[in-house]
Amino acid sequence: MAKQRKVGNLLALAVLATVYQRPMHRYEMASIMRARGKDRDMDIKWGSLYTVVQNMEKHGFLETIGNTRQGARPERTVYRITESGKQELVDWTRELVSVPQSEHPKFAAGLSVLAALPPHEVITLLQTRLGLLEESIAGQRAALAAHGMELPRLFLVENEYAVAILEAESAWVRSLLEELTSGTYPALEMWRAWHTTGELPPDLAELAERGAAPQGGTKG
Repeated sequence: MAKQRKVGNLLALAVLATVYQRPMHRYEMASIMRARGKDRDMDIKWGSLYTVVQNMEKHGFLETIGNTRQGARPERTVYRITESGKQELVDWTRELVSVPQSEHPKFAAGLSVLAALPPHEVITLLQTRLGLLEESIAGQRAALAAHGMELPRLFLVENEYAVAILEAESAWVRSLLEELTSGTYPALEMWRAWHTTGELPPDLAELAERGAAPQGGTKG
């Protein structure tokens, strides 16, 4: 089970990993995280950086060591990671790597109400999605190969994971399309009839009334 974090925003994790190497001010943190593509690895809202850093200092994960000024720019507070911050970084990373957590991709939300569309339209939409997935996979594989010429694999492992997830989704979508286009998908005729007549078949109506989703998911 995931631990309740004192500062649970994933931006805090990115900040800890960034300042681990050396002290820096907030603007420098943001510049380095952007350069490393952290906003592709996690959902980051840059506008919350000030509050996140403030909360991390409050809870003892960061500490102020002074101020710096460049030219006519305002003074900037410089922060460094504390021993508590280093422990939080290690503990949080262990949890994220070892403990599967429920996530809610938008594709799954669409699939949960798939019956609202007729089968022929679903086929067209999934074909479009499959084409876009294949383009994305090819592009990300090319980028991964290019970066691999300059960076150790250790610093690209999250990109490898992203490609693997896309490939798994692509394979699943292709399998579903094969069932829909071949006519082997279960209850396909009932699904078609519903959109032809506008009336939900009795068997499906009964399931809709009492709910037919397995434990851990719902439909509706």
